[in-house]
Amino acid sequence: MAVTRAGSGKSRDVVRRPAAKVVSENSPTQADEPARVLQIRAGERPAEHVPLILESMGAGDFHLIDSGDGAKLEQYGPYRIIRPEAQALWPKALPAHVWDKADAIFTGDTDEDGMGRWRFTREALGETWPLSLLGVDFLGRFTAFRHVGVFPEQIAHWRWMKEQIEGHGRPLKVLNLFGYTGVASLVAAAAGAEVTHVDASKKAIGWARENQALSRLEKAPIRWICDDAMKFIQREERRGSRYDIILTDPPKFGRGPNGEVWQLFDHLPAMLDICREILAPKALGLVLTAYSIRASFYSIHELMRETMRGRGGLVESGELVIREAGLDGKTPGRALSTSLFSRWVPK
Repeated sequence: MAVTRAGSGKSRDVVRRPAAKVVSENSPTQADEPARVLQIRAGERPAEHVPLILESMGAGDFHLIDSGDGAKLEQYGPYRIIRPEAQALWPKALPAHVWDKADAIFTGDTDEDGMGRWRFTREALGETWPLSLLGVDFLGRFTAFRHVGVFPEQIAHWRWMKEQIEGHGRPLKVLNLFGYTGVASLVAAAAGAEVTHVDASKKAIGWARENQALSRLEKAPIRWICDDAMKFIQREERRGSRYDIILTDPPKFGRGPNGEVWQLFDHLPAMLDICREILAPKALGLVLTAYSIRASFYSIHELMRETMRGRGGLVESGELVIREAGLDGKTPGRALSTSLFSRWVPK
């Protein structure tokens, strides 16, 4: 199944291929993986906590300044950026002269899946600029799919993961599927985890390797795997590999390096089923996020509970939101919904 975000707007084909080599477990001559039969689970379903709203008001070099009229004004390090945001149905709270001081505005196709371009209001900005979140340094980049290399709504999950890793006396094993530019992988590694990062795009992994160097984590135990996510986890299941924390952030649609097609509603049940099989006996969490889909969080919530039948624990599901923080980054405003999520944790 595919692991690029070609259909989600979160493109991973936006950077140069680096000189550094990455591990590839996928090749045109490799035989197709056998079809995986979805298991019908027995036992009690886990307890549930719904709805759970995980909120962030920013961290490090990021915060949401204002939103409204179908747009959002964000601070990424030294730059103020305006991007389309269909969820911002309300009027803007801050006056026009604040928005007029934005350094970059994404224009063109306003659909989440569409491409466009950036307009720089005063002067052309560099291709990259340094950013920091949760103690990890990385590069921001203006991409044709409106994104800049990090999805800050995930801060809530990353903080949770960081606490789990730092709170244990042994190195935890973390699997990051659809890992994109590696910020989550670097947060996990910096906290002391052994990380396996999987993405189909060599360019995205190249960006992640740049971020690794910028964060001075070259010696951290990170495996950078360029492969199709479904094929990789099927092999991990056969190998008997186990992970303490699994993050999976699939697109709603995508294509893999050899033309594989990923459809979220078709392939997600099998993906979660395999993820369950490669969780360690004393695993600490399985985290799923879903963007830009026409579904209730209850859909992925019930899927997660069925998947984890007989495993005990708790499934908590809801939405990730970012709260406006004003010009100073400290003044709470309205909450902007960004994605759905479901997370299994042991009790």
